[in-house]
Amino acid sequence: MKTLFSILLLSIVVWWACESDNASGVREIRGGGPNSELIRNPATADLPLDTNALARITFDAPEYDFGEVREGEVVEHEFVFRNTGKVPLSILNARSSCGCTVPDWPKDPIPPGGTGKIKARFNTEGKTKEQKKAILITANTYPNETSVILKGYVKPQ
Repeated sequence: MKTLFSILLLSIVVWWACESDNASGVREIRGGGPNSELIRNPATADLPLDTNALARITFDAPEYDFGEVREGEVVEHEFVFRNTGKVPLSILNARSSCGCTVPDWPKDPIPPGGTGKIKARFNTEGKTKEQKKAILITANTYPNETSVILKGYVKPQ
């Protein structure tokens, strides 16, 4: 009897929650990224409502093949990009898929039409064979995350 009552109560709560979400006729996009508030509620964000009027990050080459290196070497590369959007581009964060790869990015906004570089350093110590390291860039763009890739082959010592 308790189980039946619990199921009935849970069903009512779920039905009520679904009805109250749909009452406004607005579907909410869920997410936890730094710019998710802009996506969820653009009317309260400081940026324009039109996503075409946002900053856009366009890389000359979003993937870099460093070829073949010996284990222990440090691979460095600069990913060159341009702000092809209509407002200044602000990079909030850049992070790697692994602690062996460290990105460095411009902290100042890049004006529309301006260029910048994201520098990546990959320490191959303890890494052998085929390697593919992603760097995830979070910015005031749509979508708010973009990635670039370092890849190549690391020969063991």
